Order: sequence, then structure tokens, then C-alpha cells
Amino acid sequence: GAGTENFVVYYIYVLLFYVIFILFLNTLTPKFYVALTGTSSLISGLILIFEWWYFRKYGTSFIEQVSVSHLRPLLGGVESSSATGLFTSINGETEPRPSVSECKVWRNPLNLFRGAEYNRYTWVTGKEPLTYYDMNLSAQDHQTFFTGDTPQLRPEDAVMQKAWRERNPQARIRAAYQALEMNQESVFFLSTIILNAVLMSCAAAYVLLAEEEATTITEAERLFRKALSIGKPLLRPTPSQQESGSEHLDINLLVYIKRRLAMCARKLGRVKEAVKMMRDLMKEFPLLGMLNIHENLLEALLELQAYADVQAVLAKYDDISLPKSATICYTSALLKARAVSDKFSPEAASRRGLSSAEMNAVEAIHRAVEFNPHVPKYLLEMKSLILPPEHILKRGDSEAVAYAFFHLQHWKRAEGALNLLHCTWEGTFRLIPYPLEKGHLFYPYPGCTETADRELLPSFHEVSVYPKKELPFFILFTAGLCSFTAMLAMLTHQFPELMGVFAKAFFSTLFAPLGFFADKMESFMPSSFWHQLTRI
Repeated sequence: GAGTENFVVYYIYVLLFYVIFILFLNTLTPKFYVALTGTSSLISGLILIFEWWYFRKYGTSFIEQVSVSHLRPLLGGVESSSATGLFTSINGETEPRPSVSECKVWRNPLNLFRGAEYNRYTWVTGKEPLTYYDMNLSAQDHQTFFTGDTPQLRPEDAVMQKAWRERNPQARIRAAYQALEMNQESVFFLSTIILNAVLMSCAAAYVLLAEEEATTITEAERLFRKALSIGKPLLRPTPSQQESGSEHLDINLLVYIKRRLAMCARKLGRVKEAVKMMRDLMKEFPLLGMLNIHENLLEALLELQAYADVQAVLAKYDDISLPKSATICYTSALLKARAVSDKFSPEAASRRGLSSAEMNAVEAIHRAVEFNPHVPKYLLEMKSLILPPEHILKRGDSEAVAYAFFHLQHWKRAEGALNLLHCTWEGTFRLIPYPLEKGHLFYPYPGCTETADRELLPSFHEVSVYPKKELPFFILFTAGLCSFTAMLAMLTHQFPELMGVFAKAFFSTLFAPLGFFADKMESFMPSSFWHQLTRI
């Protein structure tokens, strides 16, 4: 029947393979084994180097990523999308887990000035502190805040929109000057409505020059004051402006200018003036809390050592219904640590136990570390600081860099605060053994932070990863394979005859079941099988 014929064909294939292998094995020389093992070691070594580079750059294994992305669908595998990942438990209550909002990129409230600070760093070190991704986000912010989607776009507005999109700083500066010239030529022939648009365009051009061209904070402040004097009439919008919605764009521009003026005053040492400007800005525009002006105010108050005022600001913004940040959590921890840190001793605390005030300080530190576990390494100077990016990812390394850059001095000023942090911060991880699955006071730590931080932070900075990732299986596998084949190549080169005997014995043992199967099949076959086979 057909089954018997298939069986005979399979038997013939197996027998022929076994015969060819035995003949091939007997003709191999030691040089072949040296070449084989050496080539295998070289290939596995190259794979190991590539896998290690890919893991250091992207935080994952290339082979695993390819297998999950391409091979799993071919094999019929489907990623789990059950509801278990959509909900999380916080203090015993089940709540929906925010996956997308946790990984949202935010504007850095204390971002530096490009011309006066970022560019000076580039001139000195030759390194670019900002990534193209970060600068592109800033360009989008500026277009949204200062130009908007007006239906009738004047040539000056088109020039400014192009200026925000330009990658080259000199091209942006030239475009700003071009917009100023075009506005000055047409300012005497315009109606009131269009005049406001011209003023807005002029103010935006001066903002760009203050950010990009000014090489000192004093020069940047002068240009921002000029932009403010031009934009003051925009605070009294006409009815047509209110109907068209351009009033909102004017407010965005003026809030930005006043905020940057307050930051200039802070950087130039006029801290009390900066605090007053920030308070007035928050009082005048209370609905613009999304800009996080209170974080600028907290830093300035800490510089004045006005800790009672800092506590008052925290009482308003450190609320369970409001989004948290590293500034909120770590400033709260600093205030509580400052109250006990000057007399804190780990030896004394281990003997007598923690007092209630010390316990409150330790709990505040644990809360802050759970929110952003990257900050302590920068505060304790276990990692070197870099200039903060213009955008940050909450709970990520970019936020930690931005916070520590401005607040490290305040922790150093509080006697013993860093010592208390050093003794207690690692205890947080005992409370959250599985941070990606379940948090203690906050939602589980988002797994997307590493990828976003690598886009926001420059390539020369080693991104902090939490929780610490173990080496992928394929890196360990290729490392073992490379080492094993390299050892075989060396032994074969040194002891060719002995390794040849060993290789033949190994392969003979490996294929012994195949020979046993062939012998059994031959015993079952009739004696005239080969004669019939030749006739077929």
C-alpha cells in the first residue's frame, strides 16, 4: 500500500544519511575541526558584540525583539491583553491603571536658556546637550503657544512659524529679524485688529531672540522686557479677538514672557523680585496650573530659605487629587528631613528606634523614592549631573536630572539631610519588590520611561534604568557559545590528534541511536530487500 511505500522511502533516506555521515566523519582532518570551531567562535563573538551594543543602546535584546515582533505572529502567538494589566491595587483599592498618561512628556518648568546656557556648554565642551527630539517638541510648543492655527496667515506669521521649525539656530535668528523688519514696514498702515496681530508677531520674534541669540542672562532679560512692552496692549483684547480665540494665544505669549523674566531675575540673584513676579503670575492666571509655575516658586523660596512659605505652597499643590512631580515629593521630604537630620545618627536610631518625627521623614523619603527612584543617585552624587533637557518624563531619569540640577544645593544646605537620605532611600525597594506590577503609594512604575528618556537625554549620558534589567538570555547564550567554541578551537590546534579522536567519539555517540535504528530496521527487512530495492 501507500503507507508501506512511504515507510520504505523514509528508511532509504535515513540509511543513506547515516552512510554519508560515517564516510564524511572518517575523512575529516584535525585542520577541519580547527577551522570549524574557530569560525563558530568568530561568528558567535560578532553576534555577542552586536547584542551587547544593542542592549546598551535600546535596553533590549535584538534577537528577542525580532522573535517577538516577527516570529511569534507566524507561530500563532498572541500577546496577552487580559484585563489584569488594566487595573492595579493601591492600598487595597482597585483602580484603573493609567498607561498612556504616565508616559506623557512634559515641558520642563525650569528649562534653561539656549543662547545663554545651552550654547555656552556646547562652546566649552563641544557636546550637544539637547537632542533633536527634545528641540522638536519645543518647536511644536512654541508654534502652539505663539502662532496657533489662524485662518488668515500673514507673511510675518509664516516667517515666524518657519523660524520655530528651523533646526539651525542661525536660521531661526535670521527669520526672527526678517519678521521684525516686515512688521515695522507695515505697522503704520494697519487697523486695530491687525495691529494686535503685528504686535504679537513682534513680541514672539523678540522671545526667539532672547532664547536663541542672547549670550548672557542680562541680555536675554533686556529682550524679554522689550517683548513685554510690545505685548502689553494685548492684555486688553478687542471683541473680535475674543470671538476669534486669538486672545488665548496672546495670554500664552504674555505668561511665557513674564515667567521667563521671573527666571531671569532668579538667575541674576534678585530672588525676592522673582518670587513676587511668580506669585503675581499665579494670582493673575490661576487657570494655567498646567504650566507648573509653582515649581519655579518652590525653588526660589528654597533659595530664600523661606521654609514656612514652601510648606504653604506644598499644602496647596501636594494634594491627592493633583498630579505629582519629583519637585513636590522631594521638597516635602526635604522639609521633613530638615527637621530631624541635624541630630540624626543611624547608630543611635538602631539602638533606640525612630522617633515619630524621624519616622515621618523616612516615610516621606520612601514616598519620594517610590515616585522617582532615579533622584537619590544624583543628590548623593553617585552619578554625574548634566544640563537638564527642555522636556521631562515624570518618574523618569530626565525628571531626576532636572530636579537634582536645581535642588542639590538646597539639600546640601540642610545639615544632615543627605546623610538621612543616604541611610534610608534604599529601604523603599523592600516595600515594592515588584515595582512594575504593584506600587505602594503610587501606581506601578511605568515600563516606558527608559525608551522616552533615551530620546530626551543626550547620547553621552548613561540613562538610569529602573528596575535594573537582567542580561537577556541570548547575550548569555552567545557569550557561552563563543567561549566554548574558542576553547575547542584552541584545544584542537594544540592537540589535533587527541581532539580528532574525541570529535569522532562524540559524533559516533551522538548518532548511535540512528545506527541502532538502522540495524533494527535491517533485521526486520527480508534478506532479498536490497535486491528488490535495486530492481525498484
